[in-house]
Amino acid sequence: MDQNSSPSFPVQLYIYDISRGMARQLSPMMLGKQLDGIWHTAVVVHGEEFFYGGVGITNCPPGGTELGQPNSIVDLGVTEVTGEIFMDYLTSLGESTYRGETYHLFENNCNTFSNEVAQFLTGSRIPEYITDLPSEVLSTPFGQVLRPILESMTVSPSGANSFNNSQR
Repeated sequence: MDQNSSPSFPVQLYIYDISRGMARQLSPMMLGKQLDGIWHTAVVVHGEEFFYGGVGITNCPPGGTELGQPNSIVDLGVTEVTGEIFMDYLTSLGESTYRGETYHLFENNCNTFSNEVAQFLTGSRIPEYITDLPSEVLSTPFGQVLRPILESMTVSPSGANSFNNSQR
């Protein structure tokens, strides 16, 4: 690296199937279409995994939640955003859009968080098969029947630390 260039940090998307394979098996029968998984995502940067759930923005060592190791990892690119600037950004998100009480399974979830953070860090979006999943499920008759039940659910893998203003 020459003296004029800024340091860059790798950014990865960790993808977990929270159905543990059940979506692949049951979705054709229940929804009339194949779903490969029910996706939970997290962004890994600066040596930590960051995600959003029913308690707000949280972080842990990569692969450190009860979900274990991710089903897949996508390299999103690199960022020149420093750890300090990133923590300030997360604090801002945690005080506005991604507070625990604003979690919504279909509209404001771990995947919308990962997508927003990925764009901030790299300018790239996360894969559409993940961001399109809620509308895919809700476009089916069974998805419409399940909607009231699913809307009351929150996903927040344990094993992580809640991110708040005191963690800097």
